[in-house]
Amino acid sequence: MASYRHLARTCIMQTLFVLEFHGGEPEQVLANILHEFAPKLTETEFAKETLKGIVEHKDKIISVIQKFAPEWPVDKIARVDRAVLEIGIYEILYNKEIPDIVAINESIEIAKHFGDENSPKFINGVLSSVMKHHNE
Repeated sequence: MASYRHLARTCIMQTLFVLEFHGGEPEQVLANILHEFAPKLTETEFAKETLKGIVEHKDKIISVIQKFAPEWPVDKIARVDRAVLEIGIYEILYNKEIPDIVAINESIEIAKHFGDENSPKFINGVLSSVMKHHNE
């Protein structure tokens, strides 16, 4: 299950990245990415529901990024990092079946693969702060 969800999160991150540059219908972009990069992934409900939740709560998620990364204007954060943060923040705030630490660890792993050398530390710092604040 873990590898399935990791792959789904990676596809969600790629979807958010594509939407940032090209726009489009989120569900269709996700479907295209799943078809291209995860053709054997048959359980796509997690990816679809997570993307739907991120899109629905986008304004709140962006405000959380602004609050917990105040030295970085949102439009100056690398788009990959921002997409990873959106997934992690969504899971911490809105997905009760994902433990916060799992959301953070998964986000760090995606940042290691797709971000730059500073991305994992940045992602960890922001999401750890969100988790601490959320759990108070």
